[in-house]
Amino acid sequence: MDEKAKLQEVTSSRRSFLQTPAAAGAVAAVLATQGKVFAATTQSTIPSIRIPKEIPRDLAEAAKPGTFEGKGMTGAEVFANLCKEEELAAMFCCPGNYTVINAIAAAGVPAYGGRTEGTMCAAADGFARVTGEATACSGTEGPGFTHMIMNIAAANAARTPLLVLASNMQIAGDDREAFIQTGYQQPTTTGMKKYGKRLIAPDRVWEYGAYAFRNMKSGVPGPCHLDFPGEVARAKFTDPATLKDFYTKDKYRTEARAHPSSKDMDKATDMIAKAERPIIVAGQGVFQRKAYDTLLEIVSKHEVAAVCTGPMRGHFPDDHRLSANLAPDALLSADLVVFVGQYAMPSPGEFRFNPDVKTIRVHPVQEDLGRNWPLDLGIVSDEKVFLEELANRLPAKKRDAWANELAAARQKFEKTNLDHYQLGLKHSQATGHVHPAVMAKEVHDLLYKGDIDPKQTVTGFGGWTSGLFAGRWLRANRAGQSVTCPYQYGAIGPDVAMMIGAGAAVQRGVGPQAAYKGAPVLVVTSDANIAYSMFEFDTAAKYKIPIIAVIYNNNSWGMWPSAVGSARSMHMYLFQENLRYDKMAEGLGARGEYVTTPEQMRESLKRSYQIAAKENISTLINVQALKEFTSGKDYPPGIALNPEPGVGALAH
Repeated sequence: MDEKAKLQEVTSSRRSFLQTPAAAGAVAAVLATQGKVFAATTQSTIPSIRIPKEIPRDLAEAAKPGTFEGKGMTGAEVFANLCKEEELAAMFCCPGNYTVINAIAAAGVPAYGGRTEGTMCAAADGFARVTGEATACSGTEGPGFTHMIMNIAAANAARTPLLVLASNMQIAGDDREAFIQTGYQQPTTTGMKKYGKRLIAPDRVWEYGAYAFRNMKSGVPGPCHLDFPGEVARAKFTDPATLKDFYTKDKYRTEARAHPSSKDMDKATDMIAKAERPIIVAGQGVFQRKAYDTLLEIVSKHEVAAVCTGPMRGHFPDDHRLSANLAPDALLSADLVVFVGQYAMPSPGEFRFNPDVKTIRVHPVQEDLGRNWPLDLGIVSDEKVFLEELANRLPAKKRDAWANELAAARQKFEKTNLDHYQLGLKHSQATGHVHPAVMAKEVHDLLYKGDIDPKQTVTGFGGWTSGLFAGRWLRANRAGQSVTCPYQYGAIGPDVAMMIGAGAAVQRGVGPQAAYKGAPVLVVTSDANIAYSMFEFDTAAKYKIPIIAVIYNNNSWGMWPSAVGSARSMHMYLFQENLRYDKMAEGLGARGEYVTTPEQMRESLKRSYQIAAKENISTLINVQALKEFTSGKDYPPGIALNPEPGVGALAH
């Protein structure tokens, strides 16, 4: 029986039941005793939240990939086997696209089922951002697919290797508006993907799966979108010869990488050696290509400064003496900038460099060289290959003056943060609410000044007021340790879901998370953001992914100053005051804490982290604030965009 017939049968059965006297009486009885029903459900007889026994049972089952033997396998199983061969790191979905997601899970790809397609798309993005691995998200056709759109766009801006999967009813229903939820998906993702295809030929499912992985794993990564009509997902195959281009991955894509020419390397080496204050902008490509150890070798040997950019941080550590991540004032002194793996290229003026600074850019795709930023030297090369060659060529060198200037700039930046913290303490004590500078400093002290290994905890941040303060205080001292959730696109609300995805990667110890396998993750975000992903605390609980979510609750959208002086407008920017997000989290199987003072905040963080580490239980800390803390006029310093590149930057 196909999907349409099944739904029609269920609908018919429901109509028949509702027409019976028994059904009418039952409905009337419920309506008549509504108050009594409510009273009964509030008694202590309500059962406790528990994880269904099927969840641990299913997760413990052995993989059962499809085979051509016997009845053969479906198109969905053929595709799932391709995903397994390509070592797809994880799949995050909401039920829908059933044939495909079931096949992928059965094939042995780690799979996570959540509450909405949009947040699961963000979770897949978060997993990829802290591992560098390709991940998948999936949703049903129509509303499920369109619910993912915002976070597909965010992944596109972050150049995430994200495989977007969705069902799409049947080819037989094309142009007929047959049944429900039909729609042409590929035009919808135009401009927010690297590659996309609607699969209409069942025998080409392997071929087009190969197209997607080739695009995700070559050059600059990005989302790839495949949609599966029923005829493709359910097609049967008993003979591999009936599949087009049924090759192993070594035949349909290559691991070969572009190498720089000797002439370009000679020139780059000479320019770097002659510069007094050279700096390497270590972009996302340094992380994706796992070139961070080579970068560290270059910096230590030749005393080049380095600064991180991208949707993740830590591929050059904040705590290194030649790090410019926390030294924005020193950036203007750089006399040579070497962009390596800078995928989202800024324009002069967006980065805090002298507009006339000499520039080298290393990029795997030739046609992007020279875009947005004029170059003195453009080099077509894989990021890791270039850095390895540079490490072999550069001589040992001391740049004490440059190192001292970086140290002075770092001291100044940290003093500014501490000054803001002292102001925040005064504001907190005067109002009985927690200022965002205090919230951010308390998180910092817990993670980097106490008993916790400063390299252990993966963090993320988002929101407006909350994000701009938190970003300045969160540190990344190893690869994949920090996620800039709103990076470049500014999506609203993915923060908690994104960090649950990152938490799944830490729980499994994938890639750079291996040394800290099982540790909790932490995110700082806002009351506006939590509305979009609150229900994924259920997902965190059922998969035992411990996350501490610090929610800055200022009762408003961060853009409320836009309504000042405009008649009849402020109401649109405000929420009810003192909403109890902590209680909502408790209803979803997490812990909740509500804090109004710095002291409560400090103790809550310690308690929540210990419980997360020991018991794998998540906590939402509801930090009560005031919307007026955003205003520098009312409560200095107010907020300002953090300089790029470096810690706290939201773009590029």
